[in-house]
Amino acid sequence: MKYSPTIESLKKHEVPAWFHDAKLGIFIHWGLYSVPAFAVTGLDLIQSMKRGIEEHFKNNPYAEWYLNSLRIPSETQKYHFEKYGKDFTYDDFVEIFNEEIKKWNPDEWAGLFKKAGAKYVVLVTKHHDGFLMWPSKHPNPKKKNYHASRNIVAELSAAVRKKGMKMGFYYSGSLDWSFNPQPIVDIKTFLKNGVRTPEYIEYANSHWRELIEEYKPDILWNDIGYPPNNLLELFSYYYNEVPEGVINDRWEQLREKGDDFPKVDHSDFITPEYKTFKKIKKKKWESTRGIGNSFGYNQFESEEDYLKSEELIRMFVDIVSKNGNLLLNVGPMADGTIPEAQKKVLLSLGQWLEINGEAIYGTRPWIRPSDKANENIEIRYTCKENDLYLFIMELPSPSISSLSIPSLVLEKSSKILLLGQDNLLKWHAEQGHTRIFLPSNLPESPVHVLKITPKPQ
Repeated sequence: MKYSPTIESLKKHEVPAWFHDAKLGIFIHWGLYSVPAFAVTGLDLIQSMKRGIEEHFKNNPYAEWYLNSLRIPSETQKYHFEKYGKDFTYDDFVEIFNEEIKKWNPDEWAGLFKKAGAKYVVLVTKHHDGFLMWPSKHPNPKKKNYHASRNIVAELSAAVRKKGMKMGFYYSGSLDWSFNPQPIVDIKTFLKNGVRTPEYIEYANSHWRELIEEYKPDILWNDIGYPPNNLLELFSYYYNEVPEGVINDRWEQLREKGDDFPKVDHSDFITPEYKTFKKIKKKKWESTRGIGNSFGYNQFESEEDYLKSEELIRMFVDIVSKNGNLLLNVGPMADGTIPEAQKKVLLSLGQWLEINGEAIYGTRPWIRPSDKANENIEIRYTCKENDLYLFIMELPSPSISSLSIPSLVLEKSSKILLLGQDNLLKWHAEQGHTRIFLPSNLPESPVHVLKITPKPQ
C-alpha cells in the first residue's frame, strides 16, 4: 500500500513477519570513542542511575559518552588529561580512528554475527558526538572532515546482506555535541541539550533520507528524541521506500510554545534498555544491552564485567517467551577488532542456537510465558504452528530425573522430544500435573528444550 503522512495511514503498517521471526540482532557501537575506550566500570545503566542523575552523567558507564564526560570534571577527564594531555582534543581522535579502520574487515564481522545466530544487525551511523560513519553528501557544517574515511555504512550493509541478514541503522536524532558543546550534567541540561536550530533539523532529515534512499535500511533506530519538525513525512517516505521496514520508539519531540508540527505517537516496537518485562507484551519489543556494561568498547572492562554465556542464553529465552527480540551490542576496538571475550559469548550463544534454534526462530508466545516445575525449576514457553517448546531454564541438580509441571495439560497422543536427541521422552498425567521423565544421559546445557506435539490448546 501507499502510505501518506498521517497517523491514520502509518497505523496501518503492521510489524512484518521477519522481525517477529528474527529474535536476535547485533548492535554495533564503533566510533571515535573507541580510541580512548574509557568509562568507569562495575555498574550497568540501571545501577548507575540509582546513584543519582548528576553522578550518572559525571561518571557515565557508557564509553560512547566519552566526549560529554570529558567536558566536565570526571574520571574520564582525569584519564584523558593523564593519557593524552590537556591540549589533546576529542577531534584529535579522528586521524587516529581513520588510520585504524584501514585494518577493518566487514566480512569477518558478518561471519561472526551469522555464527552467533543473529538475523539482523544495527549499526550506529552517528552517535551523540556527531561523527559520521559514512561520507555523507551532507557533511557536518561545524567540523571539516568529521566522518569515517571508509564508508562503514555501505561496506557493512553489503557484508551483512551477503550473509542473509537484515541491516538497520541507529542515528542520534536530537543530541549532537558537534552542534551543541554544552555538557549534560543533570536532568535540566539533558532536556535542553537537544539541537533545535533550522540548520540542524535540515541536517538530520537529510541524513535519514540519504540513508533510506541509498541503503534501504530494514530498521530505523533513532535515539534520544528528534528535533522539532514533521516526522509523519519521514515515516511515510520510509514505509513507501521500504514497506517491510520497522521503526523504533525513540523519536520523542520535546514541544515548546509556538511549535505547530503534528504530534507523532508511532512505532513498530519499543526498546527497553538493560531491562526486560515480566509478562507477555502485546506490542512487539526489543531489549537492548551490551555484552558488558558499556556499548562502546571499554578497555577497562574485564570478562568479569561481561555477561556469562549461561546468563545470556537464559535472558534471551525469557525475552523471546514474552514477544521480545534481543539486540545484543558488540563494542569493537578502534581497528575493528571485536575482543575475544565478546566473541566467546557470541559463539556460545550460536552453538546453543544450532541445537535449539527451532524453539526460538519463527516462534510466538504461548498463552503464558512461564511455569514452575518441581524443585522451583523455572520453565519458559514458545510455540510454532502445532508445536509447544518448553524451556528448562536451569536444573538445580543433575540427579533430577523428571519434571512435574502443574497446569500443563497434554493430549494423550502427545509426543515429547528433547531437542538435540532422537528418542521420545516418557510422560504421564498425574493429579492435574504433567510429569515428564528426563533422559539419564542429559547433556550439559544452560537451557534444555523440550518439543511437545501437538501444542496444548
